[in-house]
Amino acid sequence: MHGIEIENLDASVSPKDDFYKYACGGWMEKHPLTAEYARFGMFDLLRENAREQLKDLILNMSQHPQAKEEGTIAQKVSDLYDMGMDEERLNREGATPLLPLIRKINDSEIRDLAEYLGNYDSEIGGSFFGIGVGPDMMDSDINILHVGEAGLGLGDRDYYLEKNEENDRIMEAYRKYVLRMMELIGYDENARRRVWDTVITLETEFARHKMTREERRNPTARYNMLTIEEIKTRFSGFDWDKYLSINGLENVDKANFTSPAFSDFLYSYLPGLTEQQIKDYLTFDLVSGASGLLSDDFSDASFELYGKVMSGIEEPKPRWKRAMGIPNSMFGEAVGKLYVEKYFPEENKRYMRNLVENLRNALGKHISSLTWMSDTTKQKALEKLSAMTVKIGYPDKWKDYSEIGIDPRKSYHDNVLKAAQWFRQDNLSKLGKPVDKDEWHMTPQTVNAYYSPVNNEICFPAAILQPPYFDPTADDALNYGAIGVVIGHEMTHGFDDSGRQFDKNGNLSEWWTPEDSERFKELADRLAQQFDEIEVAPGVHANGRYTLGENIADQGGLRIALTAYRDADNGNNPETIEGFNPLQRFYLAYANVWAENIREEEISVRTKTDPHSIGRLRVNATLRNIEPFFDAFGIDEGDAMWRRPEERVTIW
Repeated sequence: MHGIEIENLDASVSPKDDFYKYACGGWMEKHPLTAEYARFGMFDLLRENAREQLKDLILNMSQHPQAKEEGTIAQKVSDLYDMGMDEERLNREGATPLLPLIRKINDSEIRDLAEYLGNYDSEIGGSFFGIGVGPDMMDSDINILHVGEAGLGLGDRDYYLEKNEENDRIMEAYRKYVLRMMELIGYDENARRRVWDTVITLETEFARHKMTREERRNPTARYNMLTIEEIKTRFSGFDWDKYLSINGLENVDKANFTSPAFSDFLYSYLPGLTEQQIKDYLTFDLVSGASGLLSDDFSDASFELYGKVMSGIEEPKPRWKRAMGIPNSMFGEAVGKLYVEKYFPEENKRYMRNLVENLRNALGKHISSLTWMSDTTKQKALEKLSAMTVKIGYPDKWKDYSEIGIDPRKSYHDNVLKAAQWFRQDNLSKLGKPVDKDEWHMTPQTVNAYYSPVNNEICFPAAILQPPYFDPTADDALNYGAIGVVIGHEMTHGFDDSGRQFDKNGNLSEWWTPEDSERFKELADRLAQQFDEIEVAPGVHANGRYTLGENIADQGGLRIALTAYRDADNGNNPETIEGFNPLQRFYLAYANVWAENIREEEISVRTKTDPHSIGRLRVNATLRNIEPFFDAFGIDEGDAMWRRPEERVTIW
């Protein structure tokens, strides 16, 4: 049994002044940012380890006898990886793989917008808006059609709407990117400028009408069911029957419009666009989306904008990492099955099951002892917790990829596009069918975890159940402080500002008393305000409302995991290891989970686009609400880490 890695600490810093720097400073010094990273943390280190493991699996797969047999997983994965690694062929082909699609976009006459976009979306995917099939939030056992907003080239609406020096710099880089993309497919200077004018005009209008990032966190705002007759009446300028039929969606009787205000705008705006604007925007969208599958000219232009300018990265990831990402995603569970067989022993799954149940019991205790919640709501919260499904390591049944073919005689882009079309049709084919509650939404080799509100389930893939997050040879205080908090974090998502709106069956339902809802909102508002006040980079403040769900989950995970650890330990292991008692080791393990170095440019991007707080805040800001932490390190009034009791926020 081992304890904290002392070399991760920075003993020159007092834990009373900056606990994050104290707990993680040594690790941060040993892992400076390399040229390919905008952020590198303990999470990324775990992902790097998983990449190396996957690289070994994929390279060995190419040596397997089945790699020569057409249609086998070994053939598909190894051929796809080889195509991604074939730099000479990719550079020789240049834009050639896209030319048939570009001609199809530009040579077709737009007699009917629904027919034109239907044909484009069925082959390429949504551009002006997106459709997909998923659970009905009011009846989570059945799959329905969802219609969503358009995406934006820069990801977030604020880049288009907020005028400041940083956004001006990024917008100028975006202009150069659009012009370069169109140059690479042979457009002359006038045509390139015309496309840029179209892109910036349309996307600025999209940005004005899109939901804010804070609004998107409210599931009630994203649920707007319309019957097909209501859809036809409300958006009368668009032939929905034709569009849906082209996409293989017959007999649709209703759909959920996740952003009705945007839809109202879009379907009145589209008919006013010229044919040239529509074709130019679709052409750019096609080329930009395909940039990672083409020659170095395309990927270099993409990196210049998204990597260098927006995130401050100095050089792109090596080709093998980019090439491996495609088969690892496309044939995720097939690769995951091999990963589990080699890297995830069955005893790890048993240990995790026990850990999860300890955390579930601890959260139940916390709910029962809440002073701000009524017994009526407590009982329903406990029922939801008891009904929460747990998925650990890998699925019980594996996806079938037999219908996806990989033909090395065709281009890299063509193979990936064909597979994307299969996945899209596979999704749309679920319309009206029961939701498969056994399906996983992450592959086993993914270093992450999730809570699904519509399924009321938590999932922990095998790849996150690796040291230092989870180590059966480590002191229990470390495991509870690391993976235990991650488990508690995901459980708490069932009761954060968004997840709490779903009941035990995964249905959007008001199961709280009005008084309890108000008390929760008061506490949540106070927590959001704490984070809003923190400057994360010069002139950039954290967004406490956007990160609220994750901040609630971090705090809940910490409190629940400590209770679970104390219940499991029962005072049997009070020993000091390497100078730290169990409570100190617990909090140091938590801090080490979020150790990271990050560029200022990346902080700015993540503040706009990431609902998670940066590592420093996940540690320092969260711990300043937790009383046992103050006790563990003797933090008192006057210390920088101290927060007065009346200012602390405790939710779960």
